[in-house]
Amino acid sequence: MKISINWLKEYINIDQTNEQISSALTASGLEVEGLEMVEQVKGNLSGVVIGKVLTCEKHPGADKLSKTTVDLGDGKVTPIVCGAPNVAAGQKVLVATVGTMLHSEGNEPFKIKKAKIRGEVSEGMICAEDELGLGQSHDGIMVLDTDLPAGTPAADFLQLKTDDVLEIGLTPNRVDAASHIGVARDLRAMYGQPVNWPSVDAFEVENNSLPIEVEVENTVACPRYSAVTISGVEVKESPEWLKFRLKAIGLAPINNVVDATNYVLHETGQPLHAFDAEGVKGNKVVVKNLPEGTPFTTLDEKERKLHASDLMVCNSEEPMCIAGVFGGMHSGVKENTKNIFLESAYFAADSVRKTSQLHTLKTDASFRFERGTDPNLTVYALKRAALLIKELAGGAISSDVVDVYPSPAEDFRVAVKYANVDRLIGKKLEKEQIHTILENLDIRVTEDAPEGFVAVVSPYRVDVTREADVIEEILRIYGYDNVEVSEALNSDFLAHFPEKDAYKIERKVASLLADNGFYEMMTNSLTSSKFTALQPNLKPEENVEILNRLSEDLDVMRQTLLFGHLDVVARNVNRKQKDLKLFEFGKAYFKREGKYVEENRLALLISGKNESESWKRQAKPSTYYDLSEALSKIFNKFSLQGYETTPLEHPAFEYGMAVDVKGKELVRAGLLTPQLLKSFGLKEEVFYADIDWDFFVELVGGELKFEELSKFPEVKRDLSLVIDQAVTYGQIMAVAKKNAGHLITDFNCFDVYQGDKVEAGKKAYALSFTLKDKKKTLNDKAIEKTMKRLIRAFEQEVGAVIRQ
Repeated sequence: MKISINWLKEYINIDQTNEQISSALTASGLEVEGLEMVEQVKGNLSGVVIGKVLTCEKHPGADKLSKTTVDLGDGKVTPIVCGAPNVAAGQKVLVATVGTMLHSEGNEPFKIKKAKIRGEVSEGMICAEDELGLGQSHDGIMVLDTDLPAGTPAADFLQLKTDDVLEIGLTPNRVDAASHIGVARDLRAMYGQPVNWPSVDAFEVENNSLPIEVEVENTVACPRYSAVTISGVEVKESPEWLKFRLKAIGLAPINNVVDATNYVLHETGQPLHAFDAEGVKGNKVVVKNLPEGTPFTTLDEKERKLHASDLMVCNSEEPMCIAGVFGGMHSGVKENTKNIFLESAYFAADSVRKTSQLHTLKTDASFRFERGTDPNLTVYALKRAALLIKELAGGAISSDVVDVYPSPAEDFRVAVKYANVDRLIGKKLEKEQIHTILENLDIRVTEDAPEGFVAVVSPYRVDVTREADVIEEILRIYGYDNVEVSEALNSDFLAHFPEKDAYKIERKVASLLADNGFYEMMTNSLTSSKFTALQPNLKPEENVEILNRLSEDLDVMRQTLLFGHLDVVARNVNRKQKDLKLFEFGKAYFKREGKYVEENRLALLISGKNESESWKRQAKPSTYYDLSEALSKIFNKFSLQGYETTPLEHPAFEYGMAVDVKGKELVRAGLLTPQLLKSFGLKEEVFYADIDWDFFVELVGGELKFEELSKFPEVKRDLSLVIDQAVTYGQIMAVAKKNAGHLITDFNCFDVYQGDKVEAGKKAYALSFTLKDKKKTLNDKAIEKTMKRLIRAFEQEVGAVIRQ
């Protein structure tokens, strides 16, 4: 949620810096996630100044260009070639000087450079309004009527404004702060300054020429409905101050009437809707539910089939609006609208939330209604919006305020004990301080007694209904940082700390991967059930389906991280980022035997070049061995032993290896199949590893064992084997470990040969063995005996032929 500092200061008198305001709001529970400066015109026209055209004559080499000289207030005469038909000597104009960056609307920014145009030097540009981002006109340059001297910055002449905007990460329970006045209320509690609500005393009914009857059939889904009519309005573009206010918080101005309702929404937190009164057939509004399947076309020009639970605002003949969610195509304010029906209602949160989810519609109005707005604010906001519309669009208030409110909302009454306040906060606060904090939060203190009091909470504070909630309000304003930690702090129970901290293991692996050029990613746990068909090993019946899905493309929880990661690769490749080394810790979700199961996974992927090109080396494409090396580093980091590798047979992989420990798969890694990659529009090779993270954490850790470094020397011996192509390196390693594992400290394959010098279907391995006995020096006899044992084992167990 965006909050304008300038706008905020209209409601509360504070002189703190932006950083101090940010800190105060964050401390109170409204976390400020960002602070940015917003300019009325991008770049604030820096480098653009007023210039006076001294001379103007036809360009000698072009009929449609003019050759001018301009005074820019720097004591020099600046030559500028101009293509505008209305340029003339004596004019005051706006000039973009050399080096200025212009941000014209809808175009890429461009920099003004000194240039020669048809042989004539040009040191700047005399600008039209669209070139400066001030409008759409390109009929000619802007000719100014001003006595300001040449050299005056354009920003000063145009009185351009800037604003500082806070980005607040609003939690779902704090919808009371989803407006500028809502944020001001928290600052009142922090700084003790009053909140200045705009006056609506000027509101008066000028005639009753446009009465419209209102009937609410479903008072559960619509507990309160307020409305008024305004006749004789002129729909047009909003003034600059209003457009800038809305743009600063990320809203696009539409017209003066709609902008006024949006302004009041973000001012007070109360959504409003303006209807073209000509579309209110029968001069009657009915708030009701319609039959299942009723067609309705919304503002986005989509025809939607209504659900029986959808609350609709209708006229006497047809629906006009999905209540609290989205307007209709034909009932909104248009350019030729003269009379409007203005709505300010309180719709039930559960009704709006259900409708919003069923139609996958998220709007500023539904955001607030589905969390709970203030039922007592509708009439004030209605009057405020009506007065603002009159100011911007003219017209007259042409009906009494209609206010259907059969069962007024009651305040929450919460009993609070002082002893519980002290106990939960961990510090004794003075009663007067408690009362002041609560009263500044619009929470009245009644029935005060030595042991406690009753807090009366307004209905708009939907999150304050229990004693603990009231105490939390006191604490967040008092300040968590102001609660001292006692030196005698203790606990009557110390939790058992596990020997293995999975989070620490995760961070160690993450740091290791980051040190080796990998980037961590986070992908959505929601995915499409259509992906299940891409892997035969995934079972549709094990999908965890989303009941209240936000999108048809996000209808299940993922059974694998793979598809989300291929989306990431495709997104990066489409943006010319092809060299990727990524990893993610995430969960996979299954429904098995009626129970929901979560599995923690670690996934790695490599694609593109492993080493970029430089003056001293050529670019090196990624291979399977780069992925294997990353896995080896993880295993070595935690001294993982006792694992076996076998060729991988999996429908998602072209080739690869499976790593098993005690007969259970720990890792599958390899090259993904072209068919799978094609499903995501990828042509690049992608090497992928999927690790059972829960199993990995189970295997690593435990006590560290240290042993004395051996003082005996090591010996190296080489062997060359010719073996069948089907024999794997893993089988060779297993044979070596079984027959001489107590002496082999290192084992390496330093060459592989397949060609015309060995038989067809064969390959040659050149192996290096490092031997060492921890208890004695190996003599030649022991070394020879060991090597003969290895040779015999290779010949008998894998059919090897030893090359001499």
